[in-house]
Amino acid sequence: VQTKSISDTPMEFMVDFLTKAIEIADGNANIPEELRVNLQKALDIACDLDGYLEKMSSQESAPLAELYQKTMEHNWEKVVEEGKTQFRLPKECVTSQGQTLNVLVHMSKAKTILEIGMFTGYGSLSMAGGLPEDGSLVACELQPYLKEFAQPIFDKSPHDRKITVKIGSAMDTLKELAAAAEQFDMVFVDADKNNYMNYYKFILDHNLLRLSGVICVNNSLFKPKVYLKDTSDENGFGIFSCVNEEVFVFKVILPLRDGISIIRRVPMAPACAGTQVTYNAIFRGVNGRVAYVTGAGQGIGRVFAHALGEAGAKVAVVDLDQGKAEGVAEELTLKDKGINCIAITADIGKSVNVERMIDSIVSKWGEIQIACNNAGVHMDSASEDTSNVMLKQGYGKIIDTASMASLIVSHPQKQLAYNTSKAGVLKLTQTLGTEWIDRGVRVNCISPGIVDTSLIHSESLRPLVQRWLSDIPAGRLALVTDLQAAVVYLASDASDYMTGHNLVIEGGQSLW
Repeated sequence: VQTKSISDTPMEFMVDFLTKAIEIADGNANIPEELRVNLQKALDIACDLDGYLEKMSSQESAPLAELYQKTMEHNWEKVVEEGKTQFRLPKECVTSQGQTLNVLVHMSKAKTILEIGMFTGYGSLSMAGGLPEDGSLVACELQPYLKEFAQPIFDKSPHDRKITVKIGSAMDTLKELAAAAEQFDMVFVDADKNNYMNYYKFILDHNLLRLSGVICVNNSLFKPKVYLKDTSDENGFGIFSCVNEEVFVFKVILPLRDGISIIRRVPMAPACAGTQVTYNAIFRGVNGRVAYVTGAGQGIGRVFAHALGEAGAKVAVVDLDQGKAEGVAEELTLKDKGINCIAITADIGKSVNVERMIDSIVSKWGEIQIACNNAGVHMDSASEDTSNVMLKQGYGKIIDTASMASLIVSHPQKQLAYNTSKAGVLKLTQTLGTEWIDRGVRVNCISPGIVDTSLIHSESLRPLVQRWLSDIPAGRLALVTDLQAAVVYLASDASDYMTGHNLVIEGGQSLW
């Protein structure tokens, strides 16, 4: 066990240098007494600051206190020698820093957190404490030993069910999360400092961070090798490159111990979002047309909205949750997309809301050519109201989201109502597809298999995932990105000779 603390923060380094300066002064009779006095005052200030911050912060919870004690008493040198971890981990579990993260989570009203680098789990448990009861935290950790170390303490905490630890390469986990269209209100980066910039860019480039969310970068005053001119430290350079990034962000540094940078993305205003979009010639039939997507605030609907917008459509982002609808609309207006869109809040289970939604779209763009009915509730009134617009203009593409459950009886779970409703969506699609084809309107549906979204990551469904995988010839769950080309195809002129069709994308599961 280490017996002497190793300097890590700028203040600790100042204490070291001031202590040496006083020792030199005490050994030199020619040093003026006034200099000795001022050096001692500077040392007192530097020595007492971190302790004062700890004293003035609210005390940690019992599980956090136990985790702190366990961390400080653990023989980390032996763990490294035994090959249980690859790195000599710092032992500091700092109450003031943990409580600061807790407050940031609470103040930002975050419900979802991504932590890159769990280490001993102190930060994970601190942040989880700031989440609401239905909040969740995904922690990426390379070392399985560290999950084993922290889990017994997590289990004693009332926040344990909020925490999911993913073991393995953080970048691989980020790619999985991006493929599943996951998004987070807060991202805390505290692992592999040389890779900070790669994590940072991937998070922003793949929209893992909600537009209203924040990235917290730890160690941003690292040793203080991020701002001293004569430093050549690779870790310090990696951190500096990350927090120095200026692309569409607003940032500050909290000089708490070794520093925490808080970074939020600045969305481009729609008036400035006129970047020219490059269209794929195959899908030019979508260019300039008006589409709406219900349930577009997350998951499959969000991906459909992006796909149609990238193919050139004007998109109405419709969702029951106003914040989610506006969040996706802001994504679509980013500079590198430049998609013409609006956000509409509507409960499509209520006919009056459907009518208001249609009126809002028509009043803005004058027409609707593409109706993507993706939300969980599907009513005949929605299709009928939409058809009045499409039948009058003599053209339209209606795309319903059904399910593989329209073809098979899903198992082992019991889901009579869901299976029946999706079979109804399929029959509705087939009926309207034949009735309206001679009036210029095509009606088709997409039946995804089991899609890897946040909806299936609940604790109750975890035991079923392996069973589902054994039933899928493809050997994996569907990704939301597996569905993007399908919705653009059904919305474009390329599918004009298709109607009443059920486009099944399920990795072969319905064949077994």
